[in-house]
Amino acid sequence: MSRLVTSHSNPTVKAVKALHMRKAREESGQFLAEGLKIVTEAVELGHAPKILLYGKDADGHPLLTRAVAATEKAGGEVIEVNREILEKIAKRDNPQAVLAVFDQRFTPLQTLEPQAAKVWVGLHRVRDPGNLGTIIRTADAAGAGGVILVGDCCDPYSVEAVRATMGSIFAVPIAKAAEAEFIAWRDRWPGSVVGTLLTATVDHKSADYRRPSLVLMGNEQAGLTPELAALCDVNVKIPMRGRADSLNLSVATGIMIYAAGD
Repeated sequence: MSRLVTSHSNPTVKAVKALHMRKAREESGQFLAEGLKIVTEAVELGHAPKILLYGKDADGHPLLTRAVAATEKAGGEVIEVNREILEKIAKRDNPQAVLAVFDQRFTPLQTLEPQAAKVWVGLHRVRDPGNLGTIIRTADAAGAGGVILVGDCCDPYSVEAVRATMGSIFAVPIAKAAEAEFIAWRDRWPGSVVGTLLTATVDHKSADYRRPSLVLMGNEQAGLTPELAALCDVNVKIPMRGRADSLNLSVATGIMIYAAGD
């Protein structure tokens, strides 16, 4: 049974709001997702909310009814809140009518099965959560096996990153590894490891991709470091035909995912 909460000082409300901060997410192992669509995606993929909050506008919606049932079955907490609390938690004037808290799930690097997909994605020191979320969504759309975060990356479970995934955060395995761990693990990769460099001479369309391909992308400012570029079987370039001399990281990664996976 749900309960009604209208106080901003309620401990649960304060704990949910705190999940905007990385420290709170790391300490709790949980994260915040916004919107009935994303919550429905989660439930369909077997991720039941630990806490489900909803406003009056969503009451009675059949998808919310399913989410409530899944939450209660898993022993989670269901709370009805007013609009002011939704705005406070979401930090938006026009918040979603449904918010939910889930457990984070990282896949250990050593348990990944490369042959499970034609293409995988490795990201080194990605900084922008919007880029990261969009890449996770693109990896999902392209049928990639998963996303590997290498080194000091932004948090895939931040509110901004989760929002950009549009629900794919629940569908795509995410692993994270220190640089040294990734370098040691890379030697066991059975297919091609492909990097992108502005100085590369091989066109991304003509490269010899051996499946499974691991597309390795550097961060938004510096690109791949020389050390990681040296790990690649081939480094390629995406040609710039206009005045722009580079692409947004998420766009470039999307192009590479489809080039390596087709």
